[in-house]
Amino acid sequence: MRRNGGQIVCEALLREGVDVIFGLPGGAILPLYQILPEYPELRHILVRHEQGAAHAADGYARVTGRPGVAWATSGPGATNLVTGIATAQMDSVPMVIVTGQVGRAAIGSDAFQETDITGITLPITKHNYLVMHASEIARVIKEAFYIANSGRPGPVLVDIPKDVFTEEVEVEWPDKIDLPGYKPNLKGHSGMIRRAAQMINSARRPVILAGHGVIISRAYDELRELAETAQIPVVTTLLGIGCFPEDHVLSVGMPGMHGMAYASLAIEEADLLIALGMRFDDRITGDTSTFATRSKKIHVDVDPTEIGKNIPVDVPIVGDLKRVLIEMNKRVEPADRLEWLNEVEQLKRDHPSMLVRKTDKLIPQYVIKEISEATQGKATIVTGVGQHQMWAAQHYTFREPCSLVSSGGAGAMGYEVPGAMGAQVGSPGKVVWSIAGDGGFQMTMCELATMVENRIPVKIAIFNNGFLGMVRQWQELFYERSYVATGYSGNPDFVKLADAFGIFGARVTDKTQVRPAIMDAMKFDGPAIVDFVVEQEENVYPMIPSGMSVNEMIEEPQPQEALR
Repeated sequence: MRRNGGQIVCEALLREGVDVIFGLPGGAILPLYQILPEYPELRHILVRHEQGAAHAADGYARVTGRPGVAWATSGPGATNLVTGIATAQMDSVPMVIVTGQVGRAAIGSDAFQETDITGITLPITKHNYLVMHASEIARVIKEAFYIANSGRPGPVLVDIPKDVFTEEVEVEWPDKIDLPGYKPNLKGHSGMIRRAAQMINSARRPVILAGHGVIISRAYDELRELAETAQIPVVTTLLGIGCFPEDHVLSVGMPGMHGMAYASLAIEEADLLIALGMRFDDRITGDTSTFATRSKKIHVDVDPTEIGKNIPVDVPIVGDLKRVLIEMNKRVEPADRLEWLNEVEQLKRDHPSMLVRKTDKLIPQYVIKEISEATQGKATIVTGVGQHQMWAAQHYTFREPCSLVSSGGAGAMGYEVPGAMGAQVGSPGKVVWSIAGDGGFQMTMCELATMVENRIPVKIAIFNNGFLGMVRQWQELFYERSYVATGYSGNPDFVKLADAFGIFGARVTDKTQVRPAIMDAMKFDGPAIVDFVVEQEENVYPMIPSGMSVNEMIEEPQPQEALR
């Protein structure tokens, strides 16, 4: 069976179950695009910027658990993908990126739009390929999907020269993967699992610290079984939010730099910390020399390089979290830890981080609460990075798995719009809200055109404070209110922008307008924008300054009062 390189790419993608591609064509990848009409099963979504393609593929992958696919041409098309690739690598998101490259004879000659994208992305991909012969494409694509979605997931880039897309060969479809140097350990060491269970059974004040790995391995039921059987409070990292229902009696929320004070304090009071699928990121630990010094530590992760990297542990377990927890739960004994749970509840009363003060002003925390109640905690929330991200994590009550999608490790502003677009494509039956800052929104707002063109009904809440809010907060607290290069005085009229795209738009300046605007946006059959003009100098609390300890936490300076 003879096929050209472009046909082999498309057929290989179909064999991997791909149904949607986010991309933007250009000269080097044009031969691949010209093949697309032969494969109507492949839905192509034409983005307005390649960064949007990468973030959309990322959002799609997070909600589906399947690798997202992005295409781009050589040179600037490929380099525009870099931020999205780095985001996926930091957050362990499976993606396969296909880029066009200049013809083989021109490689190394500084030809028009030539860029060494495999060299550029080497540090930010799980693996990458430069394919020099069409006969290699079928094998490489199959390997790329396997690598991207096995072990610790991540992005894999496949760079293909223009003339390889047109080269015809007799294609042989591989029926197995042969990668001798790549053998992820999924089972977990049985002796270590037994030892971990013994430590859990004997602990008086254990805490589970659940991360993104719970979501990646879809270990929701196993985590809940462990927590309920052993009566252990569950703390979740930012990207772990959604792995455990936040209305559960054992849920203690998110710890760390802007996490709930009581969650951070519970970790400090614990005598056993059970870290599941998380990497002890600096936003959780702060000063590593003072982090959770009273506790012994169990760390389960599929990536052996993460264990002991930042925090020493007593019981290391390398393996797929779901498989490890299935075995561990067989050995964990039912327990009564009412005294410890009461201590945690007292921490919640003494440090009420979730309360929102009473005020007539329009504050972001109130808006998030209203979106949470209007959606009953069942929407998919996609955020950018900054204050709005932290308020969403704090004040939305996530009741369903994998319902917070956000750029965690890379902290990429601009993720909120295309990431939400990809999440909506991956879960068409869900309500998807993009929680956006006015700064991040403007970085990728061109993808509104993509949403309109493809009838992708994302609802966008813009927290419009006229500032790069988190940077301004740092300037207020640590630079004596020296607001250098953080104020936005040239924001567009976001309602007129919505009107220009022919979609719903509303501006909210008063608390009484919040719920009606949210409901109107959700009733609209298509993408919608709500411009919430919020308090300019509202800060995110609690706050543990970078590199400091829980003892240096800054809590809300005003008295906290419940809204209801």
